[in-house]
Amino acid sequence: MRQSHTAIIERNISWQGVFETEPYEVAWASEAIFFVRTLEVSGNVEGTMARVQISPDGIRWCDEGTVMPLSGEIDGVTFGKVSHFGTFLRLVGKIPDGVTLTVIVALSLKE
Repeated sequence: MRQSHTAIIERNISWQGVFETEPYEVAWASEAIFFVRTLEVSGNVEGTMARVQISPDGIRWCDEGTVMPLSGEIDGVTFGKVSHFGTFLRLVGKIPDGVTLTVIVALSLKE
């Protein structure tokens, strides 16, 4: 039987400018899906992306290659799938100037 776990990485957090989620240790998993749900938005986030980053130690980071659009719709959900990663995962990006995006970020993991 496969193991699974869903972690809420960010809850009701407002992103402005450059953002990064809390890192999460995922070495035991073989696949991961980030879900970002928009709770509130002020301004236009069209074309704004979040990038998945990987790390061996939770300190030094590099882009994994997966990008996901951020939704400007209330209750809009977007996702990004990752299947080859090291020990830690996180999301990073930049919200346009003058825009605030309030989100919940979940990380679903499977072994």
